[in-house]
Amino acid sequence: MQSGKDTVLLVQPAKAALKSDGYMIGNLTDNTHSMENELSDEKTKFGRILAYGDNSESFEITCFGDKNDPGQKAIISAIRNKEQLKIWEVDLNTTEGSGGAEEHDALFAYVLVESVEKSNPQEGFQEISATVQVIGQSKEGKLPKLPVEVIDFAKYGFEKPGEKSGEFGSEQTTAPGGD
Repeated sequence: MQSGKDTVLLVQPAKAALKSDGYMIGNLTDNTHSMENELSDEKTKFGRILAYGDNSESFEITCFGDKNDPGQKAIISAIRNKEQLKIWEVDLNTTEGSGGAEEHDALFAYVLVESVEKSNPQEGFQEISATVQVIGQSKEGKLPKLPVEVIDFAKYGFEKPGEKSGEFGSEQTTAPGGD
């Protein structure tokens, strides 16, 4: 059974140079991928005709605000500058791929940011919510195993005394190979 904690989102500006890293969206609290189909529904003398129409897909993203998080900055920059993003929904659990290498199941899409909302409650942390609309259709695929520091960032990995300094979540992490 899939746990929501095992799913992360990576984003990258569509105009990023080849071999550029993707950015994990930090402080992610919730994400949803929705697919809808506009059905054609016609009534005839002989009954009902029902057929598939156009698909539409979107991602809903919610995270606690962090001005220094490159993933959050990419989303905000994309809506301000009316630019496309690439997005990957990645399962942190790995499977064995062809050739024996570990891989992550992933969903990829080009997107436009439809809306971003910042909520600043008096008694809590700033929350950022975004809706991104998929251009065309998303594609299922595989990503090579993410570096251990990316997975540790997402899952709060083990560390030795003196190995790192600072508080949890203070390190910004990019995901190599997210291009």
